[in-house]
Amino acid sequence: MPRISQKDNPKAILGTKVGMSQIWDEQGHFTAVSVIKIEDNVATQIKTVEKEGYNAVQFATVDIEERKVSKPILGHFEKAGISPKRYVFEVTTNNASEYKIGQTIGVDLFKAGDIVDVTGTSKGKGFAGVMKRHGFKGVSASHGAHKNHRKPGSVGACATPGRVFKGLRMAGRMGGDKTTVQSLQVESVNAEKGYILIKGSVPGPKGGLILLKSAVKDKNKED
Repeated sequence: MPRISQKDNPKAILGTKVGMSQIWDEQGHFTAVSVIKIEDNVATQIKTVEKEGYNAVQFATVDIEERKVSKPILGHFEKAGISPKRYVFEVTTNNASEYKIGQTIGVDLFKAGDIVDVTGTSKGKGFAGVMKRHGFKGVSASHGAHKNHRKPGSVGACATPGRVFKGLRMAGRMGGDKTTVQSLQVESVNAEKGYILIKGSVPGPKGGLILLKSAVKDKNKED
């Protein structure tokens, strides 16, 4: 369960990436946008310093059948008096006491012009070499280089330390990682259809889960 924690009192909402589109202004210029579908996020638990050790609000979204939920989780939702949900996250905030269990937040949480950080799971690329995965330059194409143009080169020293250090950049599975893109602008909000349009691209494939939250580096506040 992801937790959002910032110095101020952040806003956050969970949605689904529909895909990308473009919008046009009066001058005929177009802007590429990512379309995020937002369903109501319901407050399922209010956490306090006295009981849990910190102040936070837990939200859940997207209905799911009871048979697909474990008994402990089902009991958690029954205690809150709401139907079972597929996804759960929480927001650490000093204003937790202002929320009530069962309260919903929707697409109108953000407005056009807001700056947000967007978190999702990047597209999986499968097994990739070091040039594609890490941007290595590769070996020279001439001067006697023999079938090693895309190889990584040396991976360590000789007798000392006599091993490859953990974390060394090598070939391997690429993508499928939790990724955050900071300081993207909300281009527009369609409250009737439940869509938020984000300027630029966001991580993940179509249908991927997307978390929108207040930007850590809000350019509007800095200005």
